[in-house]
Formats: sequence, C-alpha cells, structure tokens
Amino acid sequence: MPRRHDPERRQRIIDAAIRVVGSKGIAGLSHRSVAAEADVPLGSTTYHFRTLDELMVAALRQTNEGFAKMVASCGGLEDPRTDLAAELAGWIGEWLSGDRTGVELEYELYLAALRRPALRPVAAEWAEGVADLLSPRTDPATARALVAVVDGICLQVLLTGVPYDEEYAREVLARVLAGAAG
Repeated sequence: MPRRHDPERRQRIIDAAIRVVGSKGIAGLSHRSVAAEADVPLGSTTYHFRTLDELMVAALRQTNEGFAKMVASCGGLEDPRTDLAAELAGWIGEWLSGDRTGVELEYELYLAALRRPALRPVAAEWAEGVADLLSPRTDPATARALVAVVDGICLQVLLTGVPYDEEYAREVLARVLAGAAG
C-alpha cells in the first residue's frame, strides 16, 4: 500500500497538542491523546515527535508566536515619543482580553519548563524576543526587567482572577523605566 502524502500532518499534530493541553492540561497530553485529537495514527505522532518534550517544544513555540504577532500588530515601539509604559500596559490588556484559553495555555506550556528542561530554551526565547523588541527604547537590563514585570502582572491576573488594571500596570512599568533613567 503506498504511503499517503500528507504534508500538513505535522502541523495538525502540533495544533492537536495545543487543543489537548487547552482542554485537559499538561497532564492530559500523551501521544495517544494527540493522535486521537488530530485523527492520525499513533505512529504519526511518534514519527514527527519522538518524545512528548519534542511535541511540547513545538507547541510552546507556536503559542509564543501569538504574543509576538499581537505586539507586531500594535506597533508603537518605533516612535521614541510613545509612552513605553502605556504601550506595554496596552499590550498586556489586549493580550489578556483576547482568547483567555489561549493565554492560559501559553502560560501552562511556559511554566511546564520548570519541570521539563527541554522547554527552557523555548521559554527563554520568548523572554529574549520580547526584550529584543524593547531594547531599542531602553537598555538590555531594563528591557529584561520590563519582561519580568509583564510576566508577573499576567500571572497575577490569570491566577487570582482579579480584573486587569491597565493604569496600575502602566504605573508599575513607568517606575521600572524611571529607575533605569535615574
């Protein structure tokens, strides 16, 4: 029997993994659950991703792209007259007001790096990528501090259920920027 040519299968498997984590959490992720969700043979998942860590790396990379696309669509960083703290606070608000499941999923995969060392470089890529976007407007250390504050604010909103307060975020981010300038 000839092999069926299916160039989109790898991507369908990644998309299925994201849906599985979104509905069942990291604990529900297995080659079997992803194969069922993607409607592919179990062997396809292990062919494209030998380990669950490899699959999780691909899923985390893809979810990380969501924030980057949102940031790119907002613009505002190019103009040095733009209030950077307000711009960042706006990004956070836009991101958190979007697909809540997607944001939670991204953080679940991101935090999975605590226990899965294979994910750590991808989590670091996200933080470095956002810091790189901010670096033209501030020094590298301040850019990394801003990323840490953004992460902290997002986690607090996600974990506590407290509504996002854009003015509070702007104020905190402005303090980080003022400390760097002073």
